[in-house]
Amino acid sequence: MGRVLQYLTDKLRRGPLHMTLIDPEKKVGRSAANVAAAAVALGSDAIMLGGSTGISPEIMAETVRAVKAAVPVPTIIFPESPASITAAADAIYFMSLLNSRSVDHVIRMQAHSALEILRIGLEPLSLGYIIVAPGMRVGEVGQADPVPRENVELAQSYALAAEFLGMHLVYLEAGSGAPAPVPPEMVRAVRKVLHIPVIVGGGIRTAQEAGNLLAAGAQILVTGTVTEQEGIGPAFEGILSEVRRARGE
Repeated sequence: MGRVLQYLTDKLRRGPLHMTLIDPEKKVGRSAANVAAAAVALGSDAIMLGGSTGISPEIMAETVRAVKAAVPVPTIIFPESPASITAAADAIYFMSLLNSRSVDHVIRMQAHSALEILRIGLEPLSLGYIIVAPGMRVGEVGQADPVPRENVELAQSYALAAEFLGMHLVYLEAGSGAPAPVPPEMVRAVRKVLHIPVIVGGGIRTAQEAGNLLAAGAQILVTGTVTEQEGIGPAFEGILSEVRRARGE
């Protein structure tokens, strides 16, 4: 087991986690590092870097290095293409967009980047990525057929397929800027059938939404838009307080 996966596994034994997603196209270098430092000071457990399409390798590398210098927690690349890869990060989500219509997003881009990830020694975190309606921009770019919000059995099926294929993690994604997060009922149903951790992201803006998802069984919450729109402010602090409460702190 790689170092970052071991870190996540060990921390999950004590309760749910939070990760802060930073888009290097919107927060570059020192700006991203400042956001990361403030988030970690409030209890965020890891920093994810990615989000936009067309992020250059140079901007990704610059931002990863700045963030790593500012925080003690892992930096994980949330890739949109092989161009997101940099040896400066601690790990990368080696993710298959399971409900994409495009073979490129299911396996071809992963195959094209695998040798480079091995060569530079970047830790791959195998992840089944599932787009839930509305899906937003990531659903469009990924050519996904989003799982309807009421179809919990379809979400269970995709999530189980990820586990049966040997993936480390499952990510339920409503899309950045989604008007509402993944339904708690869907999270609860997916968690019921899985033995691997469930990550939930997209549309989480309030402490109440975070609390509902955690109560439904989400093990890792990811927030990004809330910090882009409001900074590290009351909404973000409220979400982190729910995570801390869920793990008994």
